[in-house]
Amino acid sequence: MTEEVLFERRGRAGLITLNRPQALNALTLGMVRAIRPQLETWAEDDAVSVVVIQGAGEKAFCAGGDIRALWEWGRARDRTFFDFYGEEYQLNALIKHYPKPYVALIDGITMGGGVGLSLHGSHRVATERLLFAMPETGIGFFPDVGGTYFLPRLPGMTGMYLGLAGARVKAEDAIALGLATHLVDSSAIASLIERLAESADVDDALARLGRPAAAAPIEAERPRIDRHFSGADVETIFESLDRDGGEWEARVLKGLQSKSPTSLKVTHRQLWEGARLDFDDCMRLEYRLVHGIFDSEDFYEGVRAVIVDKDQAPKWRPARLEAVSDSHVGRYFAQVPDELVL
Repeated sequence: MTEEVLFERRGRAGLITLNRPQALNALTLGMVRAIRPQLETWAEDDAVSVVVIQGAGEKAFCAGGDIRALWEWGRARDRTFFDFYGEEYQLNALIKHYPKPYVALIDGITMGGGVGLSLHGSHRVATERLLFAMPETGIGFFPDVGGTYFLPRLPGMTGMYLGLAGARVKAEDAIALGLATHLVDSSAIASLIERLAESADVDDALARLGRPAAAAPIEAERPRIDRHFSGADVETIFESLDRDGGEWEARVLKGLQSKSPTSLKVTHRQLWEGARLDFDDCMRLEYRLVHGIFDSEDFYEGVRAVIVDKDQAPKWRPARLEAVSDSHVGRYFAQVPDELVL
């Protein structure tokens, strides 16, 4: 059986390869449990100057967590559901606080769990094949793996837009928003890894092989995004988009109307709260939200519609924004008996 994640010492670099290309390198609990102790070992190894993480194949760095397995655990009331999220969030925090350069080669699809493995590292290297998104509201979930922290800290209201709408961005937008720190051609990845293996100077290696980004399309959308997504609640955002009546607004509003109303309201509050919290407290908040998801209907219905049956027709409960009460949303934010330990 092929190993799901590979580890290699190459010169001064510790190299991690997510090795499920047939599944777009989707993150499993076994992969989480393998990566964390290896990172801890390399943190203490003086012979390792830099950690590099990449995805196998040409399509994806990592397209997210193993959602179908989580769906099955949740439906069976199997608490492995919480093991996955708790251990994944602990891994996200380890990457955020890692004492050595951590270089994520985000080449191809990077969503959900893949964002957690890359975005918190010191060096986030996009290629022209990058496709980044946090599409969780479309399956009755919320933008996790540190989205509570990084989304509110993006320029203007772009984080709220990405989190609610699940909008997809490519390399130029990722650079402009600060999601990625460097841009390298996919054809140069092998050379970059070799340079990192030979030299402890990560910035020099990236400067030699990186290239400037072209103009970012999202910059032209920024005035619209900032105007509409600054609303005090989701209803206000919908009303603003509807009132404007432009083509862009109509398209974005139609997309939002397909999302779980509960997830939209939970995400909106999540990101406003996250703006005031440090990283570790954001991860603790996300672990509380996961408990709400475990007991919700929308997550199971969303995964059924999008991933299992693929009919793309989820029946959300409640089905309308105005039917999602503040008290219903508040239950997701309540303390839980087993708070996340970091």
